[in-house]
Parts: sequence; C-alpha cells; structure tokens
Amino acid sequence: MRLSWNAGLGLLALVAIGLSLFNLERGRSGLEIMQMTVGTTPVTLTRTDGASGPLVVIAHGFAGSRQLMQAYSLTLAQSGYSVIAFDFEGHGRNPMPMSGDVTAIDGTTRLLVEETRRVIAYGRGLPAAESGIALLGHSMATDILVRAAIAEEGQGTPVDAVVAISMFSEAVSAQEPRRLLVISGEWESRLREAALSAVRLLEPDAGEGQTVEANGVVRRAAVAPHVEHVGVLYSATALHEARDWLDGAFGRLSEVPIVEPGLWILLLMGGIVLLLRPLVGLLPESHDIHAPVSAGRFWLATALPALVVPLVVTTLYVPFLPVLVADYLMIHLALYALLQWLILRGGTFHGSGLSFAAVLLLVIWGILVFGAAMDRYAASFMPNAERLMIIAVLAIGTVPFMISDSLVSGAGRGAVWRRIGARAAILISLGGAALIDPHRLMFLFIILPVLMLFFCVHGLMGRWVAQRSGPLSAGLGLGLCLAWALGVSFPLFSAG
Repeated sequence: MRLSWNAGLGLLALVAIGLSLFNLERGRSGLEIMQMTVGTTPVTLTRTDGASGPLVVIAHGFAGSRQLMQAYSLTLAQSGYSVIAFDFEGHGRNPMPMSGDVTAIDGTTRLLVEETRRVIAYGRGLPAAESGIALLGHSMATDILVRAAIAEEGQGTPVDAVVAISMFSEAVSAQEPRRLLVISGEWESRLREAALSAVRLLEPDAGEGQTVEANGVVRRAAVAPHVEHVGVLYSATALHEARDWLDGAFGRLSEVPIVEPGLWILLLMGGIVLLLRPLVGLLPESHDIHAPVSAGRFWLATALPALVVPLVVTTLYVPFLPVLVADYLMIHLALYALLQWLILRGGTFHGSGLSFAAVLLLVIWGILVFGAAMDRYAASFMPNAERLMIIAVLAIGTVPFMISDSLVSGAGRGAVWRRIGARAAILISLGGAALIDPHRLMFLFIILPVLMLFFCVHGLMGRWVAQRSGPLSAGLGLGLCLAWALGVSFPLFSAG
C-alpha cells in the first residue's frame, strides 16, 4: 500500500513537471537567447531570428535578476522586439558589488544610472536600435531608468518610451520622461498613488487607465488586478499594457500571444517538491523516537532568543562581508541557535543519528534540482565565484539554526502550532533587529519574504526527511540549503 502511494505521488509529480516544462519551453520556442557582458555587466539578448522590431532594455528591481523579468523579455521578443536584460551591480551574476551611499541620489543611484547607460550605449550599436529604443523596469529599476532616460534626452540621444512597473521616482517631472507608462499591482496602494501623481502632472483630473497628453508628453497609469509587488511581473494585464504601450510608441501591432510563465513556474516547483516525497522513502529509516520538548520549554526556547538576540547583536555588530546584512544574519542565527541549545540542554540530541544519505539527498534536491529550475525560469540561484565565500560564511549560522529549529519544532512530527511558533519567532526577531538599527539593517525586511518562502518550500522537504531520518539529518541539510538560498539572494555591496 505504501509502495503504491509513493508510486502514485511520483507519477503525479512527473506529470506536473513534464507539463510545466513543456509550456515554459514553449515560451522560448523560436528565440535566440544569447549571454554576453557589457564591461562587467552580465547581459542576455533575446530575439527571434531576423527580428526587425525596436530594442527594449529591461532592468530588474532590488534583490532581483534578469530571470525575474523573463515574462516581459519573452513576450516582447516573441512579438518581434529585440530585448536586452541585465543584472545590476551586486545582483544576480554581476561580479561587481553595489557601492556608494544607498541613501543618496549622488551615491548608489548615480552609479546604477551610469551602468544602465553603458548597457543602453551597447544596445545602440545593435541593428534593432535603428528602429528605436525603449526602457522597461521594475521597482528599484524604475527610478534608475527614469533618470537614465532624462540623461539620454539631455545628451541628445532620447529613448522613445519608458515602462515603469511598481514605480516610485522623484525624478519624474511634467516634461520628462516624454512617453511614460506606469503599471502598478492592485494591492500596491502607495505605488498606485505615485503612478497617478506622475500622470496628474499633465492632467490634474486624470485617473487610472486613462492616457493623457500635453505639450508632446504622454502618460498612462495602469493597474494589474489582484496582484502585488512580485505578482505584477506575471500579470497578463501588465504584460498586455506594456506591449501595447511600446507598440503605440513604435507604430506596431503585436498579435502573437503573450508569454505567461507564472502558473507553470509554480506547477514546476510544486512537482519538484512533490517528487522528493517518494524518494525520501528510499532512505534508511531511523528508529530513534524524538521526544518533543514540553510546551513550556518550547516557548522559552523560542521567545527568549527572539527577544535577547537582536538586543545583543545589534549592539556588537560590525559589518565584515561585502554583502548587505548577510554577516549580521549569520551572527544572529548562530547566537539564536546557541541560546536554544542551552535552553534545551542538549537533551534532544540523545539518540538522534545522522544519515549522510539523507543530508545528501536534501542538499542535491534543494540546491541543484530545485535551484536549477529556479535559475532557468524564475530567479538567479546559481552563484558566481564571488558568492561562494558568502555562502560558506552564512552556513556558520544557518546550519546550527536549522538543526535547532528542527529539534524545537518537533523533528517533522511536531504539531502545526510548534512549527508556526518557531518560524514566527525568528521572523519577529529579525524584524526587531531591523527596527532597532534601521540605518544598517533595514534590508533585513527584504530578506523576510525569502525566509518565509524557504520555510514553506524547503521546510516541507526537510520535514519529510526528518520524519524518515531524524532531526539532525534534516537540520544539517536545510542549513546548507538556507545558506545557499540567502547567499544568492543578498545584493553584493562595498561601501567603498
């Protein structure tokens, strides 16, 4: 019965993976996708063979990468445009860290504008640029692209259109950029207000979905329904709005379907996770019974570190890694785990064997298999050489933390409230640290969604391994996976 159940799960997972891969690859069908560099900036050029449409330069948001913008890259390339997408300094596979003052326009922003203009200059040398050039970006990139467009205009080499997704930029004026579409998700209330403000510089009574024009300047604020800051990147409405805006700017009419990878990416990831379940059944089974800690000790082991660690570490913290807040996170997690172990008095390690086969399976599946799919279709997950040292340092904190988390939460057999309580405590603890020292640690808030996603996805895989092979095996494997996930997510940064 157990064998047939696992076989059924495996078959269902393989069908999900196969179906999603077919549809994801169909979005790439007929396209030339070429990897290159502009200086040190990694660039992907996507186009159909013999594409005659204009050039679109695409930029991602903070902690993003070229892969995150693929729905727009593929949609526009399939529609005949030539598309250049690139990784900002400090992001994706760009080996150069961000630098300068992140709070000053003349600091990091200026440097990123300069990098963007170098990519634009490279693009102007391509045949596609003879038909025109447009800029499209998300979140952080919107301010960079607006400023780059203004600088290009001032230099006498104007761009033809700008598409700003989830935009906030104080550089927008009544005169520039001259042709601007702002797309916001329905659940981005503040950014929707910013979009309307940009349009109302031309027409004070303008509303969302209305295109206005004054003195040769054209603006539109569009809303993608039922999505937030990331979902807007996969919204069919947003993709149609962006393409229609560019078609209008260049006098084109695109009739091919848009590329919508969002649901297929979710199905692929779900299939990969589900396929691990029958594979775990092949691992040697641990017969050690892990006795859960008492409710009182559980709450002490979650609440006390959550309160004490941010107070201690924010006082002693001195940055030492060339990456935003990763060094702080390593120290926070290591001390958090140490306090939990002291509270648990090490008793929960009794009888907890270590299965290297279980650790290896979890690492291979969580990093190489899951990560390869992520890297191809969703977000940068394969590190360049500059990030390997960061991953190794992060593991000093993530490995003991995930081992203690596995023990505290019940080693895969604990009640749901234990798992929720343990994960909520660390998120609250990190959020508290960011509130204590926002000047240096505000970027911890950006990492919290990464941790939540990790707990939901990798945490489920780790739970299956813990049930089969014990908490130590699951904790060690998850710790290595977490170090990898964080190491490829943090933007590289050098204050110099």
